[in-house]
Amino acid sequence: MTEGQEKQPPLLGRVVRVDAKVVHVDVPDPIASFAAAADGADLPEVETLLAALRGSLFEELDGKKNPISVGDLVRIERDGDQLSVEEVLPRRNYLGRVASSHDPREQVLVANVDQLFMVGSLKNPGFSSNRTDRILAACRWHEIPAVLVFNKADLDKKNVLMDKYRGTYAGIPDLEILVTSTVDGRGIEELKARLRGKVSVLYGPSGAGKSSLLNAIQPGLKIKEGKISAYWKQGKHTTTYSRLHRMDLGGYVVDTPGIRVFRPHGLTRSHVRDLFPDFAKFQALCAYANCTHDHEPGCAVADASEAGLVPDTRYASYLSLLDEVDPDAAYDPNEQPDEEPDLGLV
Repeated sequence: MTEGQEKQPPLLGRVVRVDAKVVHVDVPDPIASFAAAADGADLPEVETLLAALRGSLFEELDGKKNPISVGDLVRIERDGDQLSVEEVLPRRNYLGRVASSHDPREQVLVANVDQLFMVGSLKNPGFSSNRTDRILAACRWHEIPAVLVFNKADLDKKNVLMDKYRGTYAGIPDLEILVTSTVDGRGIEELKARLRGKVSVLYGPSGAGKSSLLNAIQPGLKIKEGKISAYWKQGKHTTTYSRLHRMDLGGYVVDTPGIRVFRPHGLTRSHVRDLFPDFAKFQALCAYANCTHDHEPGCAVADASEAGLVPDTRYASYLSLLDEVDPDAAYDPNEQPDEEPDLGLV
């Protein structure tokens, strides 16, 4: 700022893209503007600005890989023609994962989310229960409302797969399920209505049809659509980084990269069982109050799985996540439970 020049007030906006040490920020935040418009206010013009990241943002990462993420609300200062992010405002929530098998830090994928749509294709590629269960668990861990989307329903001619997977997830409290197809238009209007005025994440494997769904809702987005590898039956990656796309109908959608491995960050074994709410009614009947549902005698959840009351795939996903978050605490047949069983006796 030159001498005698008045300091301009800070700008508040929402990060829509992160490139190394430069971020793209929408000013003003269209979500706040959309809410104000619902009360009769006019929608202001939104401008996308490029701003550098102050070095101080990298000093206190607190175990996180990235100091800023798409979806973050930020305060921008102007110094002449230069714009810089001075502050990342407190997050309402965020979706994060372990950065990689070689990097234990937390990678924040997106912040300040209203809802996450877990998109799985019924065919081409096939539906992955393990991946779906991990994302649903992560949503509960980060307090993000989740919707399960069964896409490419046109390929399931007799609804055999849809009925099978709907039955698997019907027991999860508060989980909504949508059935969609960009070929016959099924569920597109319902999805469109749910996106309006919200910050929404579409998450799922490459080839599940996330980009196709977004292009069907707003063709002008022109998000690149992946082709399915006939050999691997796995979609080729088309999105290489998370990005917020502003919707004409109001709100944003986040098209995340087709990440093959998702490991929730910061979990302990004691947390995992609370991330599978469909186990709760059986969990209360376990012989041990601190039952991990892994090996203990009198485990009502394991018994329910054997009886077909808990879907096999859900229980397998639970055990997989349980061992992964703390492999050193995996089942030891010689270890005794650390408390007496609760038999419900007075």
